[in-house]
Amino acid sequence: MKPPIQIVDTDDRLIGHKLRGTLDYQTDIYRVAALWLTNTMGDILLAQRKHTKDRDPGLWGPAVAGTLDKGETYTTNIYKETEEELGINDVTFQLGPKQRIYAPRNYFCQWFTVRLDRPAASFILQEEEVEAVRWLTAAELAADVQAHPQHYIPAMPHILKLLTDG
Repeated sequence: MKPPIQIVDTDDRLIGHKLRGTLDYQTDIYRVAALWLTNTMGDILLAQRKHTKDRDPGLWGPAVAGTLDKGETYTTNIYKETEEELGINDVTFQLGPKQRIYAPRNYFCQWFTVRLDRPAASFILQEEEVEAVRWLTAAELAADVQAHPQHYIPAMPHILKLLTDG
């Protein structure tokens, strides 16, 4: 069984914990750490969620994202999730902005950033979580999100607005 996740108030202060199956995604506010991974050419690495996931199956999102379990910090979570999901354990992340997402789920997302020049095929994908990864330019990503929003996690337009010039 997975550990309970952190529930916070509107100021991102910890107020309790809940098991994933008992979470009310409209009223409970939880915490997520996410990685915006770019390369020196400015391309963005996206990860496709496994088709078997309960929420957003098969949709494209940031390179890494994970819900904070009891006892984790945003920082410990992003390093754990990045190693699990992409096999990366030899880089230092920069703290990015924190974002509040309200729909369809209610959470704070603490962003971390890193620049890394690696081919998509070199990442070691976590079989249970990640279907595929790919690099896109910021312009390609913005155009595709606008043309095909159904292929991306619901928060992707908000993420792009926060983390790119789009």
